[in-house]
Amino acid sequence: MSLQSWLSNGWLVSHRTSPQEIADLFAVADRDLKDSQTPGLSSDWQLNIAYNAALQAATAALAACGYRAAREAHHYRIIQSLAYTIEASPGLVIQFDRFRKKRNIGAYDRAGAVSDHEASEMVLLAQKIKKEIEDWIKKNYPELLD
Repeated sequence: MSLQSWLSNGWLVSHRTSPQEIADLFAVADRDLKDSQTPGLSSDWQLNIAYNAALQAATAALAACGYRAAREAHHYRIIQSLAYTIEASPGLVIQFDRFRKKRNIGAYDRAGAVSDHEASEMVLLAQKIKKEIEDWIKKNYPELLD
């Protein structure tokens, strides 16, 4: 599999990004990383906000490669694309996808589904993903950074 085969399958759409779009995605990620650590937040929301930070960073990596995820299974595709964009380890992709599932439970099905430990893990994972993607874009697509 490759991003090109994903495009052929209709899982991705061709997309031309810009330095402004990349900056905006990283700004949302930065905001969400900061907000995820607001005192008094429930673990459900802390995980949800940190998850969104990581998702925005992963979206920036996909955009840098010239794609965006199609509507169907949007979050899933963005997460899985990290294996092809930044060549993320299988462990990182599996962990991120596990948090996607946990987020869905906490956001849509049941309050209190997320532990403090899980929320903290997601914050750390989001910080790691954002840093890896920033470094990857600096190395591979420096023209997209201001």
